[in-house]
Amino acid sequence: MKTNGCNQWRQAAQQLGRRFDCKALILMYHGVAAVGSDPWPFYVTPQHSAEHLEDLRRYTYPIQLQRLAQASGHVSLASRLVVVTFENGYANNLHTARALLERYDIPATVSLITEPLGHACEFWQDELDRLFLPPGTLPETLHLSLLGSPYQWALGEAAHYPDSASMQYRNWRTWEEPPSSRPALYVSLWQLLQPIEDARQKILDDLLRWAGATPGAHPTHRSLTLQEVLTLAQGKRIDVGSLTVTHARFSARPVRMQREEIQRSKAFLEDLLGHPVTSFCSPYGTYTAETVDLVHEAGCACAGSTSLGTVGRDIDRLQLPRVGVEDWDGDEFTNRLSMWFDA
Repeated sequence: MKTNGCNQWRQAAQQLGRRFDCKALILMYHGVAAVGSDPWPFYVTPQHSAEHLEDLRRYTYPIQLQRLAQASGHVSLASRLVVVTFENGYANNLHTARALLERYDIPATVSLITEPLGHACEFWQDELDRLFLPPGTLPETLHLSLLGSPYQWALGEAAHYPDSASMQYRNWRTWEEPPSSRPALYVSLWQLLQPIEDARQKILDDLLRWAGATPGAHPTHRSLTLQEVLTLAQGKRIDVGSLTVTHARFSARPVRMQREEIQRSKAFLEDLLGHPVTSFCSPYGTYTAETVDLVHEAGCACAGSTSLGTVGRDIDRLQLPRVGVEDWDGDEFTNRLSMWFDA
Protein backbone atom coordinates (compact mmCIF):
# COMPACT_ATOMS: atom_id res chain seq x y z
CA MET A 1 0.00 0.00 0.00
CA LYS A 2 1.36 3.43 -0.94
CA THR A 3 0.93 5.20 2.40
CA ASN A 4 2.57 8.49 1.44
CA GLY A 5 0.40 8.91 -1.66
CA CYS A 6 -2.69 8.05 0.35
CA ASN A 7 -1.81 10.62 3.02
CA GLN A 8 -1.26 13.28 0.38
CA TRP A 9 -4.67 12.52 -1.09
CA ARG A 10 -6.24 12.68 2.36
CA GLN A 11 -4.83 16.12 2.95
CA ALA A 12 -5.99 17.32 -0.46
CA ALA A 13 -9.45 15.81 -0.01
CA GLN A 14 -9.88 17.46 3.38
CA GLN A 15 -8.99 20.83 1.89
CA LEU A 16 -11.71 20.52 -0.76
CA GLY A 17 -15.17 21.84 -0.04
CA ARG A 18 -17.69 19.04 0.32
CA ARG A 19 -20.61 20.61 -1.54
CA PHE A 20 -21.42 20.81 -5.24
CA ASP A 21 -22.23 23.80 -7.37
CA CYS A 22 -23.43 21.91 -10.44
CA LYS A 23 -26.33 19.65 -11.44
CA ALA A 24 -25.66 16.04 -12.27
CA LEU A 25 -27.23 12.60 -12.28
CA ILE A 26 -25.52 9.52 -10.82
CA LEU A 27 -26.87 6.26 -12.25
CA MET A 28 -26.60 3.06 -10.20
CA TYR A 29 -26.29 -0.24 -12.06
CA HIS A 30 -25.33 -3.66 -10.71
CA GLY A 31 -24.99 -6.43 -13.29
CA VAL A 32 -25.23 -6.59 -17.07
CA ALA A 33 -26.74 -9.95 -17.99
CA ALA A 34 -29.93 -11.65 -19.11
CA VAL A 35 -31.28 -13.58 -16.11
CA GLY A 36 -34.36 -15.64 -15.34
CA SER A 37 -35.45 -13.91 -12.13
CA ASP A 38 -34.40 -10.54 -10.76
CA PRO A 39 -36.36 -9.68 -7.61
CA TRP A 40 -34.49 -6.49 -6.63
CA PRO A 41 -33.82 -5.72 -9.64
CA PHE A 42 -30.07 -5.87 -10.19
CA TYR A 43 -29.63 -6.79 -13.85
CA VAL A 44 -29.93 -4.97 -17.17
CA THR A 45 -29.63 -7.00 -20.37
CA PRO A 46 -26.72 -6.26 -22.69
CA GLN A 47 -29.16 -5.03 -25.35
CA HIS A 48 -30.85 -2.55 -23.02
CA SER A 49 -27.50 -1.52 -21.54
CA ALA A 50 -26.30 -0.61 -25.04
CA GLU A 51 -29.46 1.44 -25.60
CA HIS A 52 -28.91 3.26 -22.29
CA LEU A 53 -25.32 4.11 -23.12
CA GLU A 54 -26.25 5.27 -26.60
CA ASP A 55 -28.79 7.65 -25.07
CA LEU A 56 -26.25 8.91 -22.55
CA ARG A 57 -23.75 9.64 -25.31
CA ARG A 58 -26.44 11.41 -27.35
CA TYR A 59 -28.24 13.47 -24.71
CA THR A 60 -25.85 13.94 -21.76
CA TYR A 61 -22.26 14.63 -20.82
CA PRO A 62 -20.86 11.50 -19.11
CA ILE A 63 -17.95 12.05 -16.72
CA GLN A 64 -16.17 10.04 -14.04
CA LEU A 65 -17.29 10.24 -10.43
CA GLN A 66 -13.93 11.68 -9.40
CA ARG A 67 -14.26 14.50 -11.95
CA LEU A 68 -17.72 15.26 -10.63
CA ALA A 69 -16.28 15.43 -7.12
CA GLN A 70 -13.91 18.15 -8.30
CA ALA A 71 -16.46 20.04 -10.44
CA SER A 72 -17.66 22.54 -7.85
CA GLY A 73 -17.83 26.01 -9.33
CA HIS A 74 -16.54 24.93 -12.74
CA VAL A 75 -19.54 23.40 -14.49
CA SER A 76 -22.78 24.97 -15.65
CA LEU A 77 -26.03 23.82 -14.08
CA ALA A 78 -27.29 23.12 -17.60
CA SER A 79 -24.49 20.66 -18.45
CA ARG A 80 -26.61 17.50 -17.94
CA LEU A 81 -23.69 15.69 -16.36
CA VAL A 82 -24.11 11.94 -15.85
CA VAL A 83 -21.99 9.51 -13.85
CA VAL A 84 -22.37 5.75 -14.39
CA THR A 85 -21.72 3.56 -11.35
CA PHE A 86 -21.85 -0.20 -10.76
CA GLU A 87 -22.37 -1.86 -7.37
CA ASN A 88 -21.02 -5.03 -5.72
CA GLY A 89 -18.45 -6.29 -8.24
CA TYR A 90 -20.05 -8.70 -10.69
CA ALA A 91 -17.70 -10.38 -13.15
CA ASN A 92 -20.01 -9.29 -15.97
CA ASN A 93 -18.92 -5.70 -15.24
CA LEU A 94 -15.63 -6.74 -16.84
CA HIS A 95 -16.75 -9.30 -19.41
CA THR A 96 -19.84 -7.50 -20.72
CA ALA A 97 -20.20 -3.96 -19.39
CA ARG A 98 -16.64 -2.81 -20.07
CA ALA A 99 -16.89 -3.54 -23.81
CA LEU A 100 -20.13 -1.54 -23.99
CA LEU A 101 -18.61 1.36 -22.05
CA GLU A 102 -15.65 1.37 -24.43
CA ARG A 103 -17.91 1.24 -27.49
CA TYR A 104 -19.76 4.38 -26.40
CA ASP A 105 -16.72 6.02 -24.78
CA ILE A 106 -18.40 6.37 -21.38
CA PRO A 107 -16.47 6.20 -18.07
CA ALA A 108 -17.78 4.37 -15.00
CA THR A 109 -17.01 3.71 -11.36
CA VAL A 110 -17.31 0.14 -10.06
CA SER A 111 -17.69 -0.09 -6.27
CA LEU A 112 -16.50 -3.41 -4.88
CA ILE A 113 -17.36 -5.52 -1.85
CA THR A 114 -13.89 -6.83 -1.06
CA GLU A 115 -14.60 -10.03 0.89
CA PRO A 116 -15.92 -12.05 -2.13
CA LEU A 117 -13.04 -11.00 -4.40
CA GLY A 118 -10.89 -13.96 -5.32
CA HIS A 119 -13.56 -16.54 -4.55
CA ALA A 120 -15.60 -16.27 -7.78
CA CYS A 121 -18.72 -16.80 -5.67
CA GLU A 122 -22.29 -15.59 -5.80
CA PHE A 123 -23.47 -12.73 -3.64
CA TRP A 124 -25.82 -14.04 -0.99
CA GLN A 125 -28.99 -12.49 -2.44
CA ASP A 126 -28.27 -14.18 -5.76
CA GLU A 127 -27.60 -17.51 -4.07
CA LEU A 128 -30.93 -17.29 -2.25
CA ASP A 129 -32.61 -16.41 -5.57
CA ARG A 130 -30.98 -19.46 -7.23
CA LEU A 131 -32.37 -21.76 -4.54
CA PHE A 132 -35.98 -20.55 -4.42
CA LEU A 133 -37.08 -18.68 -7.56
CA PRO A 134 -36.10 -20.83 -10.58
CA PRO A 135 -38.37 -23.78 -11.49
CA GLY A 136 -37.75 -26.99 -9.59
CA THR A 137 -38.79 -29.16 -6.66
CA LEU A 138 -37.71 -28.68 -3.04
CA PRO A 139 -38.38 -30.71 0.14
CA GLU A 140 -41.84 -30.08 1.58
CA THR A 141 -40.59 -28.84 4.97
CA LEU A 142 -37.78 -26.45 5.86
CA HIS A 143 -36.30 -26.28 9.38
CA LEU A 144 -33.71 -23.65 10.30
CA SER A 145 -32.06 -22.47 13.48
CA LEU A 146 -31.04 -18.80 13.33
CA LEU A 147 -29.11 -17.40 16.28
CA GLY A 148 -30.64 -20.00 18.57
CA SER A 149 -34.23 -19.50 17.41
CA PRO A 150 -36.01 -22.30 15.52
CA TYR A 151 -37.94 -21.61 12.30
CA GLN A 152 -40.09 -23.93 10.26
CA TRP A 153 -41.88 -23.59 6.95
CA ALA A 154 -44.27 -26.05 5.33
CA LEU A 155 -43.91 -25.50 1.60
CA GLY A 156 -46.95 -27.59 0.62
CA GLU A 157 -47.76 -27.06 -3.04
CA ALA A 158 -44.92 -24.53 -3.27
CA ALA A 159 -42.44 -27.40 -2.94
CA HIS A 160 -42.90 -27.81 -6.69
CA TYR A 161 -42.35 -24.65 -8.71
CA PRO A 162 -43.20 -25.29 -12.37
CA ASP A 163 -41.72 -23.50 -15.38
CA SER A 164 -45.04 -21.75 -15.93
CA ALA A 165 -45.03 -20.18 -12.44
CA SER A 166 -41.39 -19.16 -12.71
CA MET A 167 -42.05 -17.43 -16.03
CA GLN A 168 -45.31 -15.86 -14.84
CA TYR A 169 -43.66 -14.26 -11.81
CA ARG A 170 -40.22 -13.49 -13.28
CA ASN A 171 -40.96 -9.73 -13.21
CA TRP A 172 -42.03 -9.74 -9.56
CA ARG A 173 -40.10 -7.29 -7.35
CA THR A 174 -39.49 -7.56 -3.62
CA TRP A 175 -41.36 -4.35 -2.77
CA GLU A 176 -44.53 -5.84 -4.28
CA GLU A 177 -46.87 -8.32 -2.63
CA PRO A 178 -45.49 -11.84 -3.19
CA PRO A 179 -47.67 -13.45 -5.89
CA SER A 180 -47.27 -17.01 -4.56
CA SER A 181 -45.80 -19.03 -1.70
CA ARG A 182 -42.33 -19.44 -3.22
CA PRO A 183 -41.59 -15.69 -3.60
CA ALA A 184 -43.08 -15.17 -0.12
CA LEU A 185 -40.60 -17.70 1.30
CA TYR A 186 -37.76 -15.96 -0.50
CA VAL A 187 -38.72 -12.63 1.12
CA SER A 188 -39.01 -14.21 4.58
CA LEU A 189 -35.56 -15.78 4.32
CA TRP A 190 -34.00 -12.59 2.94
CA GLN A 191 -35.38 -10.59 5.86
CA LEU A 192 -33.97 -13.13 8.33
CA LEU A 193 -30.55 -13.44 6.69
CA GLN A 194 -29.89 -9.82 5.77
CA PRO A 195 -28.93 -8.56 9.27
CA ILE A 196 -26.78 -11.57 10.32
CA GLU A 197 -23.59 -11.19 8.25
CA ASP A 198 -21.48 -13.41 10.53
CA ALA A 199 -23.81 -16.45 10.48
CA ARG A 200 -25.26 -15.99 6.99
CA GLN A 201 -22.90 -18.22 5.01
CA LYS A 202 -23.46 -21.19 7.33
CA ILE A 203 -27.22 -20.84 6.87
CA LEU A 204 -26.80 -20.64 3.10
CA ASP A 205 -24.66 -23.79 3.19
CA ASP A 206 -27.41 -25.52 5.19
CA LEU A 207 -29.98 -24.38 2.63
CA LEU A 208 -27.86 -25.74 -0.21
CA ARG A 209 -27.69 -29.15 1.46
CA TRP A 210 -31.42 -29.10 2.23
CA ALA A 211 -32.26 -28.25 -1.38
CA GLY A 212 -29.80 -30.78 -2.81
CA ALA A 213 -28.22 -27.96 -4.81
CA THR A 214 -24.67 -27.91 -6.10
CA PRO A 215 -22.38 -25.25 -4.59
CA GLY A 216 -20.93 -22.83 -7.09
CA ALA A 217 -21.67 -19.63 -8.93
CA HIS A 218 -23.68 -19.17 -12.10
CA PRO A 219 -21.58 -17.35 -14.73
CA THR A 220 -24.03 -14.44 -14.91
CA HIS A 221 -24.00 -13.92 -11.14
CA ARG A 222 -20.46 -14.59 -9.90
CA SER A 223 -18.16 -12.01 -8.36
CA LEU A 224 -14.92 -10.72 -9.85
CA THR A 225 -11.63 -12.46 -9.10
CA LEU A 226 -8.58 -10.49 -7.99
CA GLN A 227 -6.99 -10.74 -11.44
CA GLU A 228 -10.25 -9.58 -13.02
CA VAL A 229 -10.27 -6.52 -10.77
CA LEU A 230 -6.79 -5.64 -12.03
CA THR A 231 -7.91 -6.14 -15.62
CA LEU A 232 -11.05 -4.07 -15.04
CA ALA A 233 -9.04 -1.18 -13.63
CA GLN A 234 -6.56 -1.05 -16.52
CA GLY A 235 -6.70 2.17 -18.51
CA LYS A 236 -8.61 5.31 -17.65
CA ARG A 237 -12.15 4.26 -18.53
CA ILE A 238 -13.13 2.51 -15.26
CA ASP A 239 -12.41 3.73 -11.74
CA VAL A 240 -12.64 1.37 -8.75
CA GLY A 241 -14.33 2.42 -5.51
CA SER A 242 -15.03 0.78 -2.16
CA LEU A 243 -18.27 -0.80 -0.93
CA THR A 244 -16.89 -2.10 2.40
CA VAL A 245 -15.63 -5.60 3.23
CA THR A 246 -18.86 -7.51 3.93
CA HIS A 247 -21.62 -5.14 2.71
CA ALA A 248 -22.81 -4.69 6.28
CA ARG A 249 -25.83 -2.52 7.05
CA PHE A 250 -24.17 0.49 8.70
CA SER A 251 -27.29 1.78 10.43
CA ALA A 252 -27.09 -1.30 12.69
CA ARG A 253 -23.32 -1.24 13.22
CA PRO A 254 -21.36 0.55 15.98
CA VAL A 255 -18.86 3.22 14.96
CA ARG A 256 -15.88 0.95 15.62
CA MET A 257 -17.12 -1.69 13.17
CA GLN A 258 -18.05 0.93 10.57
CA ARG A 259 -14.55 2.39 10.72
CA GLU A 260 -13.02 -1.08 10.31
CA GLU A 261 -15.21 -1.90 7.28
CA ILE A 262 -14.42 1.41 5.57
CA GLN A 263 -10.68 1.42 6.24
CA ARG A 264 -10.04 -2.28 5.59
CA SER A 265 -11.86 -2.30 2.25
CA LYS A 266 -10.15 0.90 1.11
CA ALA A 267 -6.70 -0.34 2.18
CA PHE A 268 -7.23 -3.72 0.50
CA LEU A 269 -8.13 -2.14 -2.84
CA GLU A 270 -5.29 0.39 -2.64
CA ASP A 271 -2.82 -2.39 -1.94
CA LEU A 272 -4.21 -4.45 -4.84
CA LEU A 273 -4.35 -1.61 -7.36
CA GLY A 274 -1.31 0.37 -6.24
CA HIS A 275 -3.04 3.76 -6.12
CA PRO A 276 -5.46 5.66 -3.85
CA VAL A 277 -9.13 4.67 -3.83
CA THR A 278 -11.13 7.82 -3.22
CA SER A 279 -14.80 6.95 -3.67
CA PHE A 280 -17.09 5.02 -1.35
CA CYS A 281 -20.65 3.72 -1.40
CA SER A 282 -22.70 2.92 1.67
CA PRO A 283 -24.13 -0.64 1.74
CA TYR A 284 -27.89 -0.72 1.20
CA GLY A 285 -27.70 3.07 1.21
CA THR A 286 -27.91 3.07 5.01
CA TYR A 287 -25.55 5.11 7.16
CA THR A 288 -25.39 7.33 10.21
CA ALA A 289 -23.99 10.81 10.82
CA GLU A 290 -20.88 9.09 12.16
CA THR A 291 -20.51 7.17 8.87
CA VAL A 292 -20.11 10.41 6.92
CA ASP A 293 -17.36 11.56 9.28
CA LEU A 294 -15.62 8.18 9.06
CA VAL A 295 -15.65 8.25 5.26
CA HIS A 296 -14.16 11.75 5.32
CA GLU A 297 -11.59 10.62 7.90
CA ALA A 298 -10.56 7.75 5.60
CA GLY A 299 -9.70 10.23 2.85
CA CYS A 300 -12.58 9.64 0.45
CA ALA A 301 -13.44 12.56 -1.83
CA CYS A 302 -17.01 11.42 -2.47
CA ALA A 303 -19.52 8.82 -1.35
CA GLY A 304 -22.78 7.59 -2.84
CA SER A 305 -26.00 6.78 -1.05
CA THR A 306 -29.27 5.34 -2.37
CA SER A 307 -31.19 8.55 -1.73
CA LEU A 308 -33.06 9.34 -4.92
CA GLY A 309 -32.48 12.58 -6.76
CA THR A 310 -30.08 14.62 -8.85
CA VAL A 311 -26.84 16.14 -7.61
CA GLY A 312 -27.27 19.90 -7.35
CA ARG A 313 -26.39 22.85 -5.21
CA ASP A 314 -25.78 22.23 -1.50
CA ILE A 315 -25.44 18.45 -1.91
CA ASP A 316 -22.77 16.95 0.33
CA ARG A 317 -20.08 15.10 -1.65
CA LEU A 318 -20.16 12.37 0.99
CA GLN A 319 -23.95 11.86 0.73
CA LEU A 320 -24.51 11.85 -3.02
CA PRO A 321 -27.99 10.85 -4.21
CA ARG A 322 -28.20 8.28 -7.00
CA VAL A 323 -30.86 6.77 -9.24
CA GLY A 324 -31.24 3.00 -9.53
CA VAL A 325 -31.47 1.77 -13.12
CA GLU A 326 -33.70 -1.13 -14.13
CA ASP A 327 -33.95 -3.20 -17.30
CA TRP A 328 -35.76 -0.53 -19.29
CA ASP A 329 -35.62 -0.35 -23.06
CA GLY A 330 -34.09 2.69 -24.74
CA ASP A 331 -37.35 4.63 -25.08
CA GLU A 332 -38.24 4.21 -21.41
CA PHE A 333 -34.70 5.14 -20.37
CA THR A 334 -34.82 8.30 -22.52
CA ASN A 335 -38.12 9.30 -20.94
CA ARG A 336 -36.67 8.83 -17.48
CA LEU A 337 -33.57 10.87 -18.31
CA SER A 338 -35.83 13.73 -19.34
CA MET A 339 -37.91 13.37 -16.18
CA TRP A 340 -34.85 13.31 -13.89
CA PHE A 341 -33.18 16.33 -15.43
CA ASP A 342 -36.31 18.43 -15.95
CA ALA A 343 -37.83 17.81 -12.53
